[in-house]
Amino acid sequence: MEVINERLLYPSYEIIGGKKFMAPAANTRHNAIGGRLYMFIGTYLDAKELGYCFTDSADIHFPDGSLFSPDFSIVLKENEQIISWSGDIYGAPDMVVEVLSYSTRRKDITIKKDTYEANGVREYWIVDPWAKIIDVYLLRDGKYFLDNEYMLPDDNDLKSMTDAEKAEIKNEIPVAILDGLKIPLNYIFKWGYK
Repeated sequence: MEVINERLLYPSYEIIGGKKFMAPAANTRHNAIGGRLYMFIGTYLDAKELGYCFTDSADIHFPDGSLFSPDFSIVLKENEQIISWSGDIYGAPDMVVEVLSYSTRRKDITIKKDTYEANGVREYWIVDPWAKIIDVYLLRDGKYFLDNEYMLPDDNDLKSMTDAEKAEIKNEIPVAILDGLKIPLNYIFKWGYK
């Protein structure tokens, strides 16, 4: 008798605390951000043979039994044993990115953040596509701390800022697990959210 992978039949759920939750498909604007990260970071990883990146079609089985499909994730070469090339990822990626949506926002900033922290994901980005803000959390001694918040200001924001505030704007976001590879914020938010 042939065994059929249940995820192939019912691909849009995640497992949190042993319970299945429906995971709605992301819209095109949401996917655009993950796609741009994939292109930029994927090219870098490939050129330097440092590891692999995945979009939301990769299922990640965490040691605590949780099952998520983050919008973007990275597994470095030294961790590649967690990748099943004929299936899913079994273990904690080195980095995870979640792009907020109205339906997933609450889980992304609470349950998922806590799960990624507890399972040892070293770097976690929470992307707010409407405000064009990225919060970067880094794992230190088993706990996340907010390393920085990066914002791409629009013209209205700039008009209301002082010169000192404008001078503090960081136009690039470093990827800590990749020795500070920097991605321009205007590249990440190039299109889709205007």
